[in-house]
Amino acid sequence: MSGQPDRRRNVAGAIFADEIGLQFGVYGEFRLWSAYQPIFAPEGSVLRAVAVEGLIEPRRIAQPVASSIFFGGVPASDRLFVETLCRMLHLGNYRNIGVEGLTLFFNYNPNVNDHLGRALAEIRLMTRHLGDFDLEPGLLVCEITEQAADDHVLASLVREMRRDGIRIAIDDFGTGHSTEARIDLLAPDIVKIDGAWFGELCRHAAAERFFRPLVATLHDRGAKVLVEGIENAQHLRVALEGGVDLLQGFHLARPALAGTIFEEEPLSVGALLDAGNKVVPLHQHR
Repeated sequence: MSGQPDRRRNVAGAIFADEIGLQFGVYGEFRLWSAYQPIFAPEGSVLRAVAVEGLIEPRRIAQPVASSIFFGGVPASDRLFVETLCRMLHLGNYRNIGVEGLTLFFNYNPNVNDHLGRALAEIRLMTRHLGDFDLEPGLLVCEITEQAADDHVLASLVREMRRDGIRIAIDDFGTGHSTEARIDLLAPDIVKIDGAWFGELCRHAAAERFFRPLVATLHDRGAKVLVEGIENAQHLRVALEGGVDLLQGFHLARPALAGTIFEEEPLSVGALLDAGNKVVPLHQHR
């Protein structure tokens, strides 16, 4: 733990750019690359990409490594460094998506930095440099993960981000610590329904009847509802009939590395609801 402050200050020194300007991070033997998964909003008979979630694709000697394996192997003393590095990569590569005006969702683990003063300083530093990335605070959504956290620290961080214009989402609602109590504490702008929980719900014949009241309750509390983990036509049908605001999942589009061609054409809901339909690609790899 004693080396953590120095490494935290050296995040910028761990970021490099390739020959076409795409930024990547270096952490030990790993190279960390930004990937972005589109998030869609229903508009009549189509789904339109309105946002992206920043995700990390770790590689070891040019071979992809599962994110869960990489992050699971990061020692506690380095977690703040790695999370800050990942966030800076997503911000720095935002201009390489190639589409203006998309909202950028980034993850924030409240357990990584539970020292209020340092955590607030980190948020303020990020906000101060957004202009360097062609970003405005209103284009950012901070996803609070379902980790346990000190309520006072978490509420203070959320107030700071809101003061700067950053919106707040609660991630993985329905699991762990992403509960109604956390909604009461943070009053999020967006609630992300956990994909695994939603997938189990969709196995029930009356899924729409059970899901619709939950969406209505979250709407009544002032939050938009995003369902992640849309992996097939049934998931999409239940989500749309439930009245959700935003959708994300492999059935719509997979994450793609920064610099990949972003297809802006909206997706046809009818085609996606066809039971025989395969994944509709939004991206083409370069």
